[in-house]
Amino acid sequence: MSYALSESDANKNEGLPFRAALERILAFMAPERRAIAIAFGATPVASAAALAAPFIIGRTVDTYIARGVLAGIGKWAAVLVALYLVGFVAGYVQRWAIGAAGRRILFNLRNELFAKLQEMPVAFFYQNRSGDLISRINDDTDRLHQFIVLGLIQIVTGVFLMAGTGIVLVSLHPWLGLAALAPAAGTFVVTYLVSGRVKQRSFESMQALGHLSGEVQESLANFKVVVAFDRADYFRQRFRAANEANFRASVRAGIAGAILGPLNGLAYHLGVLVVLVFGLSLIAAGSMTKGLLVGYLLYVNSFYQSLAQVGVSWPLFQVALASLDRFSKLLALKSDLVVVPASQTSSSAVMEFRGVSFGYTQGREVLHRVDFALERGKTYALVGPTGGGKTTTAFLMARFYDPLAGQVLLGGRDIRSYSAADRARRVGFILQEPFLFSGTVGDNIVYGNPECRDYSRAALGAALDELGLSMLVARFESGLDTEVTSDGDSISFGQKQLIAFVRTALRRPELLILDEATANVDTVTEQLLETALARQSSRMTRVVIAHRLSTIKKADEIFFVNAGHLIRAGSMEHALNMLSQGKTAS
Repeated sequence: MSYALSESDANKNEGLPFRAALERILAFMAPERRAIAIAFGATPVASAAALAAPFIIGRTVDTYIARGVLAGIGKWAAVLVALYLVGFVAGYVQRWAIGAAGRRILFNLRNELFAKLQEMPVAFFYQNRSGDLISRINDDTDRLHQFIVLGLIQIVTGVFLMAGTGIVLVSLHPWLGLAALAPAAGTFVVTYLVSGRVKQRSFESMQALGHLSGEVQESLANFKVVVAFDRADYFRQRFRAANEANFRASVRAGIAGAILGPLNGLAYHLGVLVVLVFGLSLIAAGSMTKGLLVGYLLYVNSFYQSLAQVGVSWPLFQVALASLDRFSKLLALKSDLVVVPASQTSSSAVMEFRGVSFGYTQGREVLHRVDFALERGKTYALVGPTGGGKTTTAFLMARFYDPLAGQVLLGGRDIRSYSAADRARRVGFILQEPFLFSGTVGDNIVYGNPECRDYSRAALGAALDELGLSMLVARFESGLDTEVTSDGDSISFGQKQLIAFVRTALRRPELLILDEATANVDTVTEQLLETALARQSSRMTRVVIAHRLSTIKKADEIFFVNAGHLIRAGSMEHALNMLSQGKTAS
């Protein structure tokens, strides 16, 4: 199954339709109905205050100023101040409510996206660059947040004011009102025509930013290799190319949306010009008062300010739609590692492969009709040339992938019938490159272990003593309290493997898979590992992928894996002979 998000991004026609995108945005906002209702509820109040002010000013001009009567001006000035204060409070409530709602929406959305990543199988992370995933979770969600906090309320308020102001303009003088609003009609048409282009350019800019983030992440993650091979120039060139592509895409996105601001300004000036010319001629003809013209100009100014406000926010909406397209693709993905109904078979083996075939890509099988069974308490070694399928076999045992054909049984049940938590408890996997988290050794070894995560240091030490693991922890300078960083630079690679081993053994798995797990530890430490494993040998089955003769020698049974086949190698000498000859099992 393909999980490559970049492939779906490449199809520019896959974006959500406008109505579907708007419904998705509203769905994200649904949990914040109360805050959104408060924000939208304050909108009519702020708009009513804004609509009343020009009318009062116009009447004041005609009633008092034009007649030279100043006695009533103070009263109406006080009324205006009160209106402006009401508008200020309503605007503050709007911003407070929508700001709080937007932050919570962003918080929940990022949690949802991260939870989706945790559901995805290993294949997903091989097919997508981590930098692009980070960009979708951080940058794209933040653009939606910016639209909700900054753009949404401006669009709603702007539309409300435009509608109210337009009605007032036409009511006061129909022909003058229509003439004043005529330039706005052209703005609406142009905005409609360029919206799709703004969204597409914004989408391309986000793709380029995701690619740039991927380049940065890759170069930093491989910094030691860059230094070792003196290839800073190579990564610098790749970053320059990605940065230039991002620059060009962002410029195109900016140009696409840049027309709306000047266009709104032009429409405003044309509207004012029409009102002045038409209005002055009406005053000369005695059909309009000076106060009415002043009020009319204020209404026109309010209308076009609202239009400009919507024009500024509209590109934010298009950017939000483009962002929504990107992270919606992530949310829409479904893992193909589904849990199936449990059904017990006749198998008594801890792990069994029945006719298992598997390939990472269609048409290229890494394993072909593999059959074997692992008995409880025994140690098995997988040997074979590089690329022969040893690690792939181990991946299927831990259900990192599902076979294309055949069945993998764990404890006599289809491995697909176990929940992820139950499977992880039964199958322990120590990878070639263990991953650590920032914290202490103690924090790392209880990671993902619900039985031990709340243990005190004394209780954890007792559990380690019981399993014979205390001697391994004692090899760290401060024991369980030794500080560890996520990059692991504070300790050696062999110490990382020790932590990974203790972390896995502490879960008491029925099946323990060690993929070159002792490749970077010294002989003394390896002996300590063997001693710890020996204390659990009666109940734990071990599968070892290793090239050390000492490891292979201690195995109860050796499997030779190569060219998609797995056969019993018999003695160690036979296995080494097959390995040296590069024999293809058949």
